Amino acid sequence: MQRIVSTFDLSLSPTAGYGAAALRIGLGVLFLVHGLTKLLVFTPAGTAAYFQSLDLPAVLAYITIALELAIAVAMLVGIYARWFGLIGVPLLLGTIVTVHGANGFGFSNQGGGWEYPAVWAFLLIVQFLLGDGRFTLRSR
Repeated sequence: MQRIVSTFDLSLSPTAGYGAAALRIGLGVLFLVHGLTKLLVFTPAGTAAYFQSLDLPAVLAYITIALELAIAVAMLVGIYARWFGLIGVPLLLGTIVTVHGANGFGFSNQGGGWEYPAVWAFLLIVQFLLGDGRFTLRSR
């Protein structure tokens, strides 16, 4: 029985840490792009106005920008990335509830469906379960 259980132990794979790192860095890039788009393209004031158009408080836009950028940095450099990644799960689920959920499943639907943020949230949970992987500054 011990042999069967250890066959499925990812820590025995010499490349598992690299796969977890690749996932972490890819997720970090996604957060960086989304945070910088809100900061530099839409601007914080424009993002706040959009949030208000959804009947959300404007301050939530500023919190979202800050969290997306903080998560991006943590994931890219590997500072407690698995824990910072979990902060992104409610952010993404919030986009499903407030914006994408009403547009159906497919992200190619008008206005973007909930497929993309759901997969992104799922991958953050997978990252948490896998761990930070290789090339981290601080991991737990």
